[in-house]
Parts: sequence; structure tokens; C-alpha cells
Amino acid sequence: MSDSIRFACTGCGKCCTGHHVPLTLAEAHQWAISGGQVVVLIEGFLADGPGMPADQREHVLRRSHPVPCGDAQLQVSVTFAAFNPGRCRNLDDNDLCGIYESRPLVCRIYPAEINPHLPLRPENKDCPPEAWTQGPELIHGNLPVDEALRALIEASRQADRDDIAAKVAICQALGMTTSALKGNGFTAWLPDMAAFASVLEQAPQAVDGPWVVHVQDETLAADLQGHRLQVTGVAPVYYAFIGF
Repeated sequence: MSDSIRFACTGCGKCCTGHHVPLTLAEAHQWAISGGQVVVLIEGFLADGPGMPADQREHVLRRSHPVPCGDAQLQVSVTFAAFNPGRCRNLDDNDLCGIYESRPLVCRIYPAEINPHLPLRPENKDCPPEAWTQGPELIHGNLPVDEALRALIEASRQADRDDIAAKVAICQALGMTTSALKGNGFTAWLPDMAAFASVLEQAPQAVDGPWVVHVQDETLAADLQGHRLQVTGVAPVYYAFIGF
């Protein structure tokens, strides 16, 4: 892969179709009260055990929050995302964004990556080939060229860190306390939006309610139990397990 990537949006609308867009806490609240559905994705790991990607230790720890799980402590990462199984609700008939001036941070940053450990790979994006052969230089040496883009990426990363404790408290208040193991999958929840927005407005404080890790592999379950985590393999009713 070249260390220099050019990009110019072609307006095809593919990045706005079939993608769940990560939202900050404030963006999730706005999405909910404007009639959108938020999906909650949860993954967890042990700070010095299963699920911890050693090469990303600082990054994942900074965007996670400790919760009690069995007789151990699980680090939980929570993503609130705009639920877009099809076309984004704000995409008009001409494939233009209806909230362009107030669109979420992640939309403003696209196609650059938020995770500092993930390089931008055009082949992993939905944009047509011509998008990568025109426009200004976007990435050089895996770093964004534009200062404004760099600032947006850092703002998104900082929001992940600043929002995580509140996200965990909101999950606990709504009974969403089953996580997947990082690297093995996510638990995905579709909360009632009226209840979700109400809890966000109340700004709940985290409590020491017990968490559970959903795993389907018996060997992995035994390993986690050996680390004193509470696990379940029962078919979910209120959430979906998205395995890798």
C-alpha cells in the first residue's frame, strides 16, 4: 500500500448505506430525540488477560470502564451507533445528506480511521475506485494531512474516553449488562428510544451491578471462568450476539 492516499467523495451514498455510525453521547441523544434508532454494541476484556490486544493496550484501556463480573473486574467498551441496516434516514433521493452541517463526527472524518492502530485501506471502503484517484492528498505515511481532519479524529477519540463512564451507567440503568469478549464478538442491543433518551437526560451514575460475558465456545467459556468471570452461553432474548 502506498503511504500517500488521495480522496474525493463521488457522492455515491454507499458509505451512508448499511453502516451503523458510531455516535458521541451528545450525538446519540440527538439521534434518539429526532426519531432515529440507536444500537448499543458492547465488548469487554480483562486488563491482563483474555480479550486484551497487547499492541493496543493504551488505546483500549482509555476507552473502557471497569465493571464487576463474577469475582473479577471486566473492562467494558460501549459503542452507541446510529442504526442503519439500510439507507441512512438522513440520506435524500439524490444521495445527499440532509443533516450535512450537523452530521456526526464519524461522518465528518470518513474515510479516515478513528482507531490509531488501523491504517486506512481503500479496499476496505465502499467508495468506488475513482474516489481514490482524484482530490487532495488525505493520508501521508498513515497520518492525516489536513490539520482540521486530525483535530476531528482526536475529538472523536477524546469523546470515546470522556463518554465511557456515562455510557456504562446508561447501559446498567437499562439492564444492558451482558458483554461479549473483545475479539470474539459484540452483544448488540436495540433499546426503546424513549427510555434511552430519558436515561441520557437523567445522567445516571454507575452502580456496582453484576455483568456477564456471552460466549458460545465451551473452551473459551472455561478459560474465562478460570479467570473468575461470570459467563453465559444461553441463547439471548433481549440482545443479539454478533460473533467473529
